[in-house]
Amino acid sequence: MSAVHAQRHTLMEDPYPTRLATPAERNWLPRQEEVLRGPEEGPLSSEQREEFRRKGFVFIPNFLDESELAEYQRELEALLARDDYRDQDFTITEPSSNEIRSIFAMHFLSEKFGQLAGDPRLVKGVEQLIGEDVYVMQGRINYKPGFEGKGFDWHSDFETWHAEDGMPRMNAVSASIVLTDNHEFNGPLMLIPGSHEKFVPCIGETPEDNYKHSLKKQEAGVPSREALAELVAEHGIEAPKGRAGGLLLFDCNTLHGSNANMSPDARSNIFFVFNRRDNALGEPFAAKKHRPDFLAHTPDGRWRDLSL
Repeated sequence: MSAVHAQRHTLMEDPYPTRLATPAERNWLPRQEEVLRGPEEGPLSSEQREEFRRKGFVFIPNFLDESELAEYQRELEALLARDDYRDQDFTITEPSSNEIRSIFAMHFLSEKFGQLAGDPRLVKGVEQLIGEDVYVMQGRINYKPGFEGKGFDWHSDFETWHAEDGMPRMNAVSASIVLTDNHEFNGPLMLIPGSHEKFVPCIGETPEDNYKHSLKKQEAGVPSREALAELVAEHGIEAPKGRAGGLLLFDCNTLHGSNANMSPDARSNIFFVFNRRDNALGEPFAAKKHRPDFLAHTPDGRWRDLSL
């Protein structure tokens, strides 16, 4: 961290210091924010809200009906087929091939996905968890092709957003809508239930333009094996699986990762990050500059600088 950033974000004012030069005294720090801050009334049941509070995630089957699912699957295929997207900054390919892994800001590229980002069933459900007045901080398509799709190391999204995008607090939720069946063989998302209550500081300074490498293979911002072993011993690992059309909501600090896709079946999902407007991004806490706007939008419309 530069001297300027050190002045802006001292350890006294940052409850979540990370990207440290030396290991912290403890493997993890306690969460400072309440998990549930939204109203009880809405599309989520009290049982679903309680499961999210306790585990840091909840899976909701059949969020999309069959006709909606088919519509979004067609839209996904259309975007993946765009050769002019393949070499764009907002498109990430597999580390060992030219297969598309992610398309960021797809809700600006696609009217259909833009409408989905504002679907009241989704927005109202998110507001039941983190409170009202939210905005989409990030949108992307995740595609893990059969045989080719690589895994992704354990990480907390909040750690990256805090360190590299300047997200102050744990007041964000990720919404992952699965467009293909998720089973144990095609690299489903794995989560550590209860890990959202503990922030794991990571070691190592943030490299310059880290996003160019971390979106293919994350190295900076990865928890230590000791911390992971401690948390898994206490909480275990779960991999919510289910048919296409389901919705996974998970807290921004829930530790998660995935294995490679060893099956012939692709695994794809639509992914939106909802952030509270009063938790808008500021100066990065552990990086010299902001990541590009297609990775982290602000409610003031900074994403409009995105060049497509």
